[in-house]
Amino acid sequence: RSIILFGKIMIATIVISVLTCLGLLSSILFFPKIKTRRFEFNTFWLVCLLGAGLILLCNCVTLDDVKSGLFENSSINPIKILILFFSMTFLSIFLDEVGMFRYLAAFLVKKFKVNQFLLFVTMYLMVAVLTIFTSNDIVILTFTPFICYFCKNAKISPLPYLIAEFAAANLYSMILIIGNPTNIYLAGSSNIDFISYLQVMAIPTIVSGLIQLGLILLLFRKSLKTKIEVEETKVKITSKIDMLFGLIHLIICLFLLIISSYVALDMWLICILCAVSLLIFIISIHLIREKNLTIIKDTAKRLPFNLIPFIISMFIIVLALKKHGVTNLVFNLFGNENVILKYGATSFVASNLINNIPMSVLYSNIIQFTDHSLQNKAIYSTIIGSNLGAFLTPVGALAGIMFTDLVHKQGLKFSFKSFVLYGSLISIPTLLVALGMLSVVFIFI
Repeated sequence: RSIILFGKIMIATIVISVLTCLGLLSSILFFPKIKTRRFEFNTFWLVCLLGAGLILLCNCVTLDDVKSGLFENSSINPIKILILFFSMTFLSIFLDEVGMFRYLAAFLVKKFKVNQFLLFVTMYLMVAVLTIFTSNDIVILTFTPFICYFCKNAKISPLPYLIAEFAAANLYSMILIIGNPTNIYLAGSSNIDFISYLQVMAIPTIVSGLIQLGLILLLFRKSLKTKIEVEETKVKITSKIDMLFGLIHLIICLFLLIISSYVALDMWLICILCAVSLLIFIISIHLIREKNLTIIKDTAKRLPFNLIPFIISMFIIVLALKKHGVTNLVFNLFGNENVILKYGATSFVASNLINNIPMSVLYSNIIQFTDHSLQNKAIYSTIIGSNLGAFLTPVGALAGIMFTDLVHKQGLKFSFKSFVLYGSLISIPTLLVALGMLSVVFIFI
């Protein structure tokens, strides 16, 4: 009887999980937002929250299981991951609020506006560098409206710049462990530290980045020959003191993350301390100078709070799949052969079926069943798939959802079909190069 009951609960877990994933996909494609007179919010996390609620109601997992999983003393504790991600996001958004990123973009246009090709390449590299030290989401939120405005003013097609921005932001986010929540979760599941991660991912990221840039230049070579005549856009830093303290805290945070494995400091603790320190400094300075705290309020408003129910809900669902042996069954389908290609390619596709964050939570549990000697290969290839999968369809990552929403708000036509077309042409070759270079890296380490 207990075996029959276990089987029924296992089937219920699978059915609820599949329905949740289908609901997630449908919500993103067909009804991404609910609007009322005063409020507007995304629906994707509501679907996941409903799925997690059904998992609990059907007793697929207990509240004790959830409590134990959420607060266990491990590197993949979702609470710690959320703290790390929100802290880094706070530092990045703060710098954006003082106008630093918009100032850099405007400076770039002023410097290279005569030569569109040089401007294009330089802007791609700027997006890449800023993504490395902040996050892909922040760069996309900042640069997308700027690109639309700049191209409209210059009477040139914004498509090459938008494609390059999104592609670069979702590739270079994989070079550092803090670049994407998926990196943090997957690397944390194998206790990979900051330096070890960088040593493996640096070459695949840089080489695939060069290939990606070459593909984009090839696709848009005709558009980039058009001459531009754009009026200079003046952007001012709202407060140089605020920017200085923001940069200092970001640099200190990155430095401490680099040495974290040598001084036995948890990355989530470093990030939250830096974020709180910046908050205290800015509040103190503004009170002393008798200035309002609008910048803090504006920064807080832009934090992606909907990620909290989303990640926790998907964690609960994957916890149920693991408890009832479903992740083990999936591993048996994968096996231990051709790990890099198999996990890289399937995670790339799976990201576009269920979004890259829940995919990463699911795959981190599947990878635990692989041979110990192969786990890091599976982890890194899945990280590559989770980042590059963001540019196959808008469903691949939250960045894609934000990007398409911003483009539509600017009055530009960029259909789902166009996204998939350009995404396929750029992301698939880039993925194969990245996985190939990862294989080369593992030969020498």
